[in-house]
Parts: sequence; C-alpha cells; structure tokens
Amino acid sequence: MVLDLLLIGLAVTLFPLPIMAFVLVVSGSRGVRNGLAFIFAWLACLVTVMALVLLLTGGQPPPPRSPPSIGALVATLVIGLGLVVYSEHRRRRSRRTATGAGAAGPEQDAAEGGAAEAAAPEAPPASGSSVTSRMDEATGWSAAGLAVLLQPWGMVSAAAATVVQADLSHAQSFLALMAFCVLATSTLLAMELYMVFSPRRAQSVLLGLRGWLERHKDPAIVVTCLLLGLWLVARSLYQLTGTG
Repeated sequence: MVLDLLLIGLAVTLFPLPIMAFVLVVSGSRGVRNGLAFIFAWLACLVTVMALVLLLTGGQPPPPRSPPSIGALVATLVIGLGLVVYSEHRRRRSRRTATGAGAAGPEQDAAEGGAAEAAAPEAPPASGSSVTSRMDEATGWSAAGLAVLLQPWGMVSAAAATVVQADLSHAQSFLALMAFCVLATSTLLAMELYMVFSPRRAQSVLLGLRGWLERHKDPAIVVTCLLLGLWLVARSLYQLTGTG
C-alpha cells in the first residue's frame, strides 16, 4: 500500500493541468491569499476522500479474497485501464493537432505572418500581465472551486481504492496517508512558498514554467497517465490472480 500511495501521490503532484492553473491563481493581485485557498481546497478533497474510505472500512483492511477486497482490486484495475486508455486518447489527439498545424505548409504560414505584420506593425510585446489580468478579480472561493474542479479525480480514486488496505492500528498506515497528502500537494506548496518569499522573481519564473508546460503538457499527461495506469493494472492483476 505504501509504495502504491507514494507513486499515485507523485503522479498527482506532477500532473500539469493543476500546476498551470495554480500559476495563474498566484500571479493575480491577491495571489498568495488565493493560492492558500486553492491549496486548502485541494487538501480538503484528498483528506475527505481518504476519511470516507476509512469510515467505510472502519480503519481495518478487509480479509484477503473477501468481496470488499476483490471489489477494491477490480476498481483499481478499471481505473488503471481508464488511465491507459486516456493516455492513448490524449496521444492521438495531440498527434492530430500537430498534423493539422503542419498541414498548412510554410507558404500559408508566411502569408498569414505577413498579413498579421501589415495589420499590426507595432504590436506590443507579450508580457505576463496579459496572462494574469484575468485572475486579478478572482476570489478565494473561485480559487477553491478551481482546485476541486482540476483535482485529477481518476488518480485520487486510485488512491481511495488503495486506502481500503489501510490498517489504522499500525502507525505505518497513518504515515503513509500523511505522506500521500503532502506529496500530492508538494508542488503547489513549493510554488506558494516561492511567491511568499520572493514574489517578483517567483512570478516571472512561474509564468515561464506555465509557458513551458503549455507547450509540453500533452506529452507529460500521456507519460504520467500511461505509467501510473500500467502500474495499477499490473498490481491489481497480480493480486487478483492470487499470486500476491
């Protein structure tokens, strides 16, 4: 259980979409406060899901090969297959997008570029202000809602199916649950602390990070979902076949 939770927590904290949204949140006029609201809502979702599972199990893992135990393994298998399918869907969509963008050819690109230059010969340079202006009116509630919306629920569901095995009579289970929640939030916490102690530099660096993720998010999503999905499928099949 411990290794599974750590791997899932690592996948959650590296998932690019919440990171990109959080950068926008902390880059607004009330960025630090809204960032805290985002983190609290994010953690609240994780803790609530874990607590609900523990309430259902009573803090004791079900007996091996019992219906609840098999049900948790089947759920893990389905979630893992879903992540693999989603990664392939994302890969195909990314390839179609890249193919469509390249189909226009260099001549059309040059023509469009020339037309754009003629229409706006003195266009102002791009800056972070255009990216963050939309977040200037954001509130803590909207930031919290964004955290709930962008939670990678498939991965969190996999963590919930894994927590069925938790035994609260052992300190190891408590430590594993705490480590999962901290690890799954570590990227957001690091960015929030960066904004607290070095706001100007942090805003520039984080906006640059968001731009890089915008260009590379599809490969990151594909790799993260594929690797985690394969791990969950292999682990659940291994235990379902009775060889574990």
